[in-house]
Amino acid sequence: MTSLLGIDIPVLLGPFGGMSSAELTADVSEYGGLGAFGLYGYDAERIGQAFAAIRARTARPFAVNLWLTGDEPAISDAEFDTFVEALRPFFDELGIPVPSRPARFLPTFAEQLEAVIASEPAVISFVYGVPPAEVVDAARARGIVLLGTATTVDEAVALERSGVDVIVATGMEAAGHRVSFLRVPEESIVGTFALIPQVVDAVRVPVVAAGGIADRRGVRAAFALGASGVQVGTAFLATRQSAANDAHRQAIAEASADASVLTRAMSGRLARGLPNRAIRSIEAGRVIAPFPIQNWLTGQFRAEAVRRGIGELQSLWLGQAAPLARHTDARDVFDELAAGVPPLEPSDDPPSRR
Repeated sequence: MTSLLGIDIPVLLGPFGGMSSAELTADVSEYGGLGAFGLYGYDAERIGQAFAAIRARTARPFAVNLWLTGDEPAISDAEFDTFVEALRPFFDELGIPVPSRPARFLPTFAEQLEAVIASEPAVISFVYGVPPAEVVDAARARGIVLLGTATTVDEAVALERSGVDVIVATGMEAAGHRVSFLRVPEESIVGTFALIPQVVDAVRVPVVAAGGIADRRGVRAAFALGASGVQVGTAFLATRQSAANDAHRQAIAEASADASVLTRAMSGRLARGLPNRAIRSIEAGRVIAPFPIQNWLTGQFRAEAVRRGIGELQSLWLGQAAPLARHTDARDVFDELAAGVPPLEPSDDPPSRR
């Protein structure tokens, strides 16, 4: 897999949707791993800016991540107003106006894909589905490696059939959104170390383990179960190079193993994070807009909460291994993870590009 991805050490940075930084992405790539940048919500102009910022820091391979979000749900203006009213107390608390309905809640996947393909990254990773055949063909024509993300064995098999080169098998321990796509995520809750060996047995492409890995012990366990690499999020999110704010880093530093919950409150999709006042209040009110509407709406007050350092009104995504995230510098995190990677055996076989 290192040959396929053009990296030295099979440690991948988790792509943080909305919290990626060019600095952390480039640093992980410079260390010899695969940096990653999440492009959730980015239009074509911002995508171009992100590529420029990363490439100004590194010439090594890195990945960008896209969500296969599908069409936005159709809701009436009256329904939108209902969803806004459910969140009004947060806007009032911060002294900011409630938002008006935008023309669209997200850039289209087609717009994002066109900008990404034109920028020709080394790697594109996908969540929430199987990349269409035309996307696979366009990437192949440019030598771009494709990663797909699975939460179940069936999803991994579907991704392999689509032609992706590597599968990231992500367990329920992972921070952030559960990216299930064949069944609802509540029916796709599989732990990392049960999921990895089953996915390895079911597919022929390399498998990356994600979820619950924050130190060399987790890395060794993942490789023992057949993984060819690891992807780590929370431990890197806690570092000064990430785009997380101080309140978020503090939440990671103080979290216990059983602190996180799975909730739809902040985005309309199931995600793992620290339960704070915003989550408890939204869940108690039982009015949650579908994704991406809920994510857009809460994002309007979350941005202000970030500016003011109010963690109780943010999305504090973190995984169950948060107590193992003990380093504040990305170099230290990477070195700790790399220490768990077994020695690579030499091979004369060229890397597979199925």
